[in-house]
Amino acid sequence: MSSETSPRLPNALRMGLLVTGLMGLLMGALAWFQVERERTTDLDELDRRAYVLVHQMAYSIQAILKLPDKEAAAALGSTLEGYRPLIGLAVYRPDGRLIAEGPDLVEFSSELKQTVLQAIKEPKDVIKVLKTPTTQIHIVTSVIRTAEGQPEGVLAVVHDLTDVVERARNRRQQFALWGGVIILLLLTVVVAGAWLLYDRPLNRMAAWMRQLRTGETDESLPVDPPVARLATESDRLAATLRAKQAATQKQVQQAKSAHPIWSRNRWRAHLSDCLRGSHLLLVSHREPYLHELQDGQPRLVTPAGGLVAALDPIMRASNGVWIAHGAGNADRRTVDARDRLMVPPDDPSYILRRVWLTREEEHGYYHGFANEGLWPLCHRVYERPVFRPHNWEYYARINRRFAEAVLQEAGSDPAVVLVHDYQLALVPRLIKEVRPDLRVGLFWYIPWPDAETFCICPWRNELLSGMLGADLIGFHLQQYCNHFMETVDRLTDARLDWDHFSIDTQGHHSQVRPFPIGVENKMDQSIPTGVILAQRLADLRDRHSLENLRVAVGVDRIDYIKGLPERFNAVARFLERYPQHRGRFTLVQLGVPSRMHIRRYRDHLNELESLADTINWRFQTASWQPIRFLVGQHDPVTVYAFMRMAEMSIVSSLHDGMNLVAKEFVAARSDLDGVLVLSEFTGAARELEDALIVNPYDTEQFAETIHLALDMPADERRERMIRMRRRLEENNAYRWAADFLTELTARPVTDEES
Repeated sequence: MSSETSPRLPNALRMGLLVTGLMGLLMGALAWFQVERERTTDLDELDRRAYVLVHQMAYSIQAILKLPDKEAAAALGSTLEGYRPLIGLAVYRPDGRLIAEGPDLVEFSSELKQTVLQAIKEPKDVIKVLKTPTTQIHIVTSVIRTAEGQPEGVLAVVHDLTDVVERARNRRQQFALWGGVIILLLLTVVVAGAWLLYDRPLNRMAAWMRQLRTGETDESLPVDPPVARLATESDRLAATLRAKQAATQKQVQQAKSAHPIWSRNRWRAHLSDCLRGSHLLLVSHREPYLHELQDGQPRLVTPAGGLVAALDPIMRASNGVWIAHGAGNADRRTVDARDRLMVPPDDPSYILRRVWLTREEEHGYYHGFANEGLWPLCHRVYERPVFRPHNWEYYARINRRFAEAVLQEAGSDPAVVLVHDYQLALVPRLIKEVRPDLRVGLFWYIPWPDAETFCICPWRNELLSGMLGADLIGFHLQQYCNHFMETVDRLTDARLDWDHFSIDTQGHHSQVRPFPIGVENKMDQSIPTGVILAQRLADLRDRHSLENLRVAVGVDRIDYIKGLPERFNAVARFLERYPQHRGRFTLVQLGVPSRMHIRRYRDHLNELESLADTINWRFQTASWQPIRFLVGQHDPVTVYAFMRMAEMSIVSSLHDGMNLVAKEFVAARSDLDGVLVLSEFTGAARELEDALIVNPYDTEQFAETIHLALDMPADERRERMIRMRRRLEENNAYRWAADFLTELTARPVTDEES
C-alpha cells in the first residue's frame, strides 16, 4: 500500500546527505572553476600560436598582396594548408574578397567572411570561438597594413578546438569520479558517526522512555545521551513519572474497591493492562471536534451523533490518537504540519489526526455509497438503497486513505486499532495486508440486515472481505451478530464456528460479539447544576414560550429512520383524543441537520417543517404551539437543559442500532424523575425495559402512551428511572470499551497472520 507522504529518512542519513550535499556543491564549484581556468589557458595558447603565424607570414603575404588575385593565389600555394590543430589560413582583400584559403576551410567560408568584414572595421585584431555543426573553431583575423596604416589585406588563422574540448571533458569526468568517491566516503563517515553518536543513543533513549511510560522497566537510562544534561533531566523525569504512576495506580485501586462501577480512572488502568505498551488508534469518519469559520475566526463545534458522544470520554482517558475526516471549513487552519492537534482545547487529552477529502470524494464515498447505499440497506425503513459504480470507487479509495493514515500513526510500533462504523468497512483488511501483527477491531453501530437483504449490494463480497480482516467484529445486539454470521455463511466459503461465534477465512481468525454501547455518567462531565441550571432552564422556557407547560423533548438528527413524522402525528392524535392537554403540553423537537447534500434528506426536512406547521396551525393559540421544531446545531449544555426540563423524552426510531439519546436522557435525570417513551425498534429497548415501549407505526398506541406518560404517578416514575439508571451505570461507555478491548487483546496474533 502506498503512503500519502514519503517515509521520513533516518536522522543520521539526513545529516549525512546534508553535509555531503553542501560539500558536493563546494567541490563542484571548485572543479568548475578549475576546468574553466584550464580551458582559458588552452585558448590563450591558441591565441599565441595564431599570432606567431601571423607575424611569421605577414611580410611575405604583404608582398604577395601587390600581385593580381590569380597570381597572388598561385604564389601562396600550399603555404595556407594546416596541420592539427591548425585547420588552415585564408587571405582576403581589404574589401573582403577571398584571394586564397587552405583546402580544409571551405566548409567554414561563410563564418570566415563575416569575421573578416568585422576585423576590417575594428581597430584591433578579432578573435572568435565559433560552434559549427561539426566542430568548434578558433579564428584569429589580423589586418595587414602599409607603413602609412592603410589596410592591404586580411590574414585569418583557423584552429580546431576539438582537443581543447576533449581535455575539458576529461577533466570534468576525472573531477566527477574522484568527487563521487570522496562524497561516498564522506557520506559513510558522517552517517556512521551520526548514528553512533546521536541516532542509536537517542533511539535507545526513546525506547526506554516508552517502556518507562508503559511500566515495563524501572531501570535508569541505559545509554549515555549525546548531551550530558539530557541524562540528568531524563533521570529526574523518570523519577517524577514513577511517582505519578504510583499515585495514580493507588487511586485506581481505591476506586476499584470503593466503586465497582466503571469510571474514567478504572478504564485508564484497564487500558494500560490491555495495551501493554501498544498505541491506541481509533479511526472513524466523523471527527469529535471540528472548526467552522465565524466572523473570520475558527470556532469549535461538537458534531451531533451517538458515536462522538460515546467515544470522546473514552479517548479523553486514553491519551490515544483519533483519526477522522476533517470536515470543518476551518479545520486546516488549526492543525500542525502533520495534520494533528490536541483536543479538547480546554483539556488537551488526546491527538486528533485529520484526513482530508475533496468535495467530489466526500460526495461519492460518504453521501453516495455510505449514506445512499449502505445506510438504507441496513435499516428496515423501506427506503430503496442506491448503489453506483463511481461511488464504490470513491468508497474504496477513501478507505485506503484512512488505512494509510492509521499505518502512518502506528509507524513500526505495536498498536491496537479500533475501526468504527459502516463508512470504513474495508479498512481492517487494508491494515492487515501491511501490518498483520496489529490488533484490529471493528464496531458496527447500525443494524446488520438479514443475508437476503444484504445480497442487494453489488459489492457485498468486497465489504465482507474488508470486515473479516478485523480480529474482532462488534455489534450492538446478538440479533445483528446472528445476521452477520448467516450472511458470511451464505456469501463466502469461510469456516464458521457457531458455538464460539468465530469465522476463519484465508488463515485469519475473526470473532463476532455483541457489545451494547453505553454513555458516560453525567457526573463525569462539565454540566450546569444548582442555580446555574435553574437559570438556564428559566432562560429556555422564556425564549421558547414554555412557561407553565408540560414539556416532552426529542433530540434527533434529521433522518428518515428517526420516525419524526410518526412522532408529530402521534402528538396530533394525542391532542385530538385528550383536548384537555391543549395549551398545556408541548413537544420540543431538537432537530440537527444531517447529510443535507443528499436530496432525500433535504426533502425529509421540508416534509417535517410542513407537517409541524400543519399541526401547529390546527391546534395553536395566540400564545401556544403544540410542536416547537428547533432545527440547528445544539450544544451539549442546551440539550442537557432540555432533557432536565422535560417530563418525558420521546424516541420513535423506525429502526436504530442502539439510539444513545434514550440513554442520555436517563443519564441526565439525576433527579430520578421523567419518563422515557422508546420505540421497540431500537437496540436500547432491549436494555431499558422500564421505558414505555411503543410501536411508532401504531399512531393510536403512540398517542395513548404519551397520555400514559403524563399521568404516570411520581412513585412509579421514580422507580422506573432508578432501575434504568442502575442499568446504565453498570453498562456505561467505559464498560463497553473495556469489554471490547479485553476481547480484542485477549487472543494472541496467530502464526498465519504474522
